[in-house]
Amino acid sequence: MSNQPVVLVIDDEPANFDVIEILLFKEGYELHYKDNGTEALDSIPEIKPDIILLDVMMPDMDGIEVCQHLKKNPLFHHISIIIVTALSDKEDLARCLDAGADDFISKPINSIELRARMRSMLRIKSQYDRIQNTMQLRAEMMQTIVHDLRNPLIGIMLGCDSLKSLGMPDRAQKRLDQISKTIEQMRLLIDDILTIGRIEAKKLFLDLSNIDIVEMAKSVIDDFEPLTSSKQITVLGKFPQEAAYISADKNLIRRVLDNLMDNAIKFSPQQSFIILQIECLPKNPDRPDLIKIQVIDSGIGISPEQKQVIFEKYEVGNIVTGVSQIGLGLSFCKMTVEAHHGEISATNNQSQGATFTILLRRVVPDE
Repeated sequence: MSNQPVVLVIDDEPANFDVIEILLFKEGYELHYKDNGTEALDSIPEIKPDIILLDVMMPDMDGIEVCQHLKKNPLFHHISIIIVTALSDKEDLARCLDAGADDFISKPINSIELRARMRSMLRIKSQYDRIQNTMQLRAEMMQTIVHDLRNPLIGIMLGCDSLKSLGMPDRAQKRLDQISKTIEQMRLLIDDILTIGRIEAKKLFLDLSNIDIVEMAKSVIDDFEPLTSSKQITVLGKFPQEAAYISADKNLIRRVLDNLMDNAIKFSPQQSFIILQIECLPKNPDRPDLIKIQVIDSGIGISPEQKQVIFEKYEVGNIVTGVSQIGLGLSFCKMTVEAHHGEISATNNQSQGATFTILLRRVVPDE
């Protein structure tokens, strides 16, 4: 495999490419040429350029449009783009930079300036590559460490089950029950971290089936009943009378509902209420049929600043004394919902608390 930096020149005038080819002849670049924006965009997955020299004034699709397309694409936004232009007006140059260009060079091209700007872009790319490699290594190490935590956790779980079978005194049995619940929380947290890692690595495979989300929501309320009763919290279920189906990975969507319900219980004071609501939205010709799932709590609410970051990893919002806040639950929810091509959002209630809303596509199961 060649280690030559790959340069793609996009210009509707072949003569301009000839000039660039002559100026860069001794620099050891692998040069490619396309004479229009559409063809250039189609060729990028194959060429894999490190730098693009992009003309602004082109017919059909101009350089600014090409630049915008590339910078909006997460697969290509890292490619360095040098705008090559005869424009000298500062507003025109500002438009190029606003479109995502990394640098620009004026026509007629000066050979010394061109080579210097190319070397500058390659230095930036080298730094970007090192950062990406470091982040990838960190992610892989994190996944390995978390995965290896399962084995000792299973050992603790088996030991706890063995102690339960020995007929321990009631006080000891209660302690063992607390340990078992903590172990289960750790197991679920490990599963969430591993799932987040698979989603980020684009290696998550959904085990899709048609799920009655109403039945699942009722099960969530039943399973959290001991916890809500201990905090004297009332959970209200507001559901349609008929079944409401989604195509989803049952285990992952159940974890999303569990996380949202667990959050609502954590942040709601005693003798308050939580609403778990499911609504089949009216049919609309402009969008697919949707199911809206809402978890509404009576907690401290969400500030405008938190709304922007609350679904990011390790963001915990307001610190609340006595409440465990790791900052992965909502990130897991967001990634999982989006993996199902859905949406999740958070808003404040009009009086008190927060509302988390999920929109998922409704399906009609085969008869």
